[in-house]
Amino acid sequence: MKTLYIEANMGAAGDMLTAALVELFDDKEKIVAELNSLGIPNVTYTLSDSTKCSIKGSHMSVSVAGVEEEIEHTHSHDENHHHHHNTMNDIRTIVYGLNVKEKVKEKIMEVYQIIAQAESFVHGTTVEQVHFHEVGAMDAVADITAVCYLIDKLNVEKITASAINTGNGYCRTMHGILPVPAPATAKILEGMASYDDGVRGELCTPTGAALIKAFSSSYGPRPNMRIEKIGNGMGKKDFERANCIRLFLGESENALKDSVILLEANVDDMSGEDISYALECLLSAGALDVWTSAVNMKKSRPGVIISALVKEEDEERLVNTFFKHTTTIGIRREKKERYILQREIKEVKIPSGSVRVKCSTGYGVNRIKAEFEDLKALSKQSGKAIKELRDEIISTI
Repeated sequence: MKTLYIEANMGAAGDMLTAALVELFDDKEKIVAELNSLGIPNVTYTLSDSTKCSIKGSHMSVSVAGVEEEIEHTHSHDENHHHHHNTMNDIRTIVYGLNVKEKVKEKIMEVYQIIAQAESFVHGTTVEQVHFHEVGAMDAVADITAVCYLIDKLNVEKITASAINTGNGYCRTMHGILPVPAPATAKILEGMASYDDGVRGELCTPTGAALIKAFSSSYGPRPNMRIEKIGNGMGKKDFERANCIRLFLGESENALKDSVILLEANVDDMSGEDISYALECLLSAGALDVWTSAVNMKKSRPGVIISALVKEEDEERLVNTFFKHTTTIGIRREKKERYILQREIKEVKIPSGSVRVKCSTGYGVNRIKAEFEDLKALSKQSGKAIKELRDEIISTI
């Protein structure tokens, strides 16, 4: 399984992620030329060699109308700075005019949505009313676009990340002096793994946090993987430690394993209708899968085993549901390890309409399956046979 691991021991910023991603390609000059052809107004990418604590890597500079961003890891909101205040609609207009795939445009907007939701929460306004400062300027559009474009170009199957080092202290903004991580960054980091190990300074920017949140499926140590390439993206600032973000690209099969809980109970005094409803309730409560098996019980009575596969964190809720909607007085529990394919639900637009499609990859397998209820509804609406709709999906993907 092609896996990308993001090691953010010195935080994360858009320019550092961009530089590290470029390093994963053999022809770096060609990749930079591609970035400069994406159509971002007045933006120029320049890649240069950089060394931090004797470690060689790359630094990505972005200039807007010939002016390079001066401060990388701080929220510099100086009104005399070259940044403009853009709304979400302004960003949307810029993004949908870029020379990139539609799915890349959608990913860019997903990153901006994460940032906008955090900014709106912090400032007490709506997403559409948010006025972006550094994250809405062209250099930030360049960072986010480059990362989304390059990750799509790598065609990886799974992305994971380490916990993110935020740094500590204070940063100066147009709103005043704020604690690190800055409020918007802290909001973005909700649900992610992060820490502060004493480095003084703002290591994680809102852009860096939002990019990792949009792409990473999990957080933790680097998985067992056969490393093929390493990219070092360097920041401008110097610390006692190497100021870089490292990306590991390689093959990993163990990433496609997890553990679940199997809950089971025998019943011989429930009707078929009641069992059917109990299964519905278990699914509604979050069970991954439910099923029944016919068995012969004591005194040769025909019975049913009701089984439910659940996540460990959902176990208590599902146990309560089991007892509430079945007649059992005891539930068996067993922890199961399983191999899984990486799964993602995508909405695919075909000539007849939109259909949700489940894409499953890993272990050399790459398959798609359309949601049948969507196909059925679209068949009734369009008058086309389900096979015709499936053929449209295959030709579109």
